Amino acid sequence: MGLSLALDLEVVESRIVPLRERTPATLFGKGKVEELRLLCEAEEVDVVVIDDALTPVQQRNLEKAWNVKVVDRTGVILEIFGRRARTKEGTLQVELARLEYERSRLVRTWTHLERQRGGTGNTGGPGETQIELDRRQIADRIILMKRQLTDVRRTRSLHRSARKKVPYPTIALVGYTNAGKSTLFNRLTAADVMAEDMLFATLDPTLRTVKLPGGRPAILSDTVGFISDLPHELVDAFRATLEEVQEADVVLHVRDIANPDTESQKRDVETVLRELKVTREEDRRIIEVWNKADMLSADDRDDAEGAARRSGAALVSAVTGEGCEALLRRLAELVDVTPEIDIILSNQNGEALAWLYRHGRVMGRHDSPEGDLHLRVRLDGQALGRFERLFPDAAVTEAAE
Repeated sequence: MGLSLALDLEVVESRIVPLRERTPATLFGKGKVEELRLLCEAEEVDVVVIDDALTPVQQRNLEKAWNVKVVDRTGVILEIFGRRARTKEGTLQVELARLEYERSRLVRTWTHLERQRGGTGNTGGPGETQIELDRRQIADRIILMKRQLTDVRRTRSLHRSARKKVPYPTIALVGYTNAGKSTLFNRLTAADVMAEDMLFATLDPTLRTVKLPGGRPAILSDTVGFISDLPHELVDAFRATLEEVQEADVVLHVRDIANPDTESQKRDVETVLRELKVTREEDRRIIEVWNKADMLSADDRDDAEGAARRSGAALVSAVTGEGCEALLRRLAELVDVTPEIDIILSNQNGEALAWLYRHGRVMGRHDSPEGDLHLRVRLDGQALGRFERLFPDAAVTEAAE
């Protein structure tokens, strides 16, 4: 239902059809096919959406039987993605997924595709049928799309390499579609990313800098939402985008805790993460963020708070901002592995002091009776080496516990 509404379709009837077995030709049995045909006629239906994957033959036979357009789950998701894509990368990924999907479905198109074409050159070889020509053209287009996406992946890899030189820790938001990832992204980064109450409102990846408590910046990325039975064509096509998740230091799994299906949505997201080989490791941490706490009743809220404490999840509301500051503090503790050092400067050395504030994080400072300035600073190894070369007169020691 939600997928159909996301396409602005007017749903006139929704039914659950139990199947004892799947009929190879039509998915449903003859009686059910006839019953649904009468329903389509009575309601003057234009499109039938089936929440399952159809084979090309099943799709063709059902369209003939009902005399309406039939779309399966994959087709609907592809159509939604096609509408949402804004960047060149997103458009490429959607087109590749659509071509992979349509390649096997030329069987359901018009009968003129069975006619043979003669001649030479670009019109097809002697005896080549129109359907063979179309399949070959799709195959050529797929090769081109994959080549272009390889360039996209290479560009993203270069961008990540450049970010690692800074180096900023990276935090990726993942979760079921419409779990509130983009709203949380806007709350944490003060950005203005599109955040609507609809499936797949955000498709193209977005990266922004977020300032963590203590002053350290991090890079936060918002990614495409997941969904149950996410088609493999989409997982493969969006692999370049989802590499942001694979490379993240911390993954925030955003869940709509007010949704009655939150547990099944969690399992669906974890399934996709396993396909991407994103699991809890020593150098990667996955935190569950239970969003939409403001939509819980008082009793459910008490239960959620207790469950969050026991499981280590973060209970937040991206709309009201509740719990977001605590989440940022937790993220700062996770990614802030830079050691603290003690630095003693002359009060006259303003240049060195300004440099430390610009390139490091000053955790504390005080003036000594002798007129020196004592600082406790966090600096990564590269910045520390530069500081010691630029200001050899400064006294640098490892901070005591």
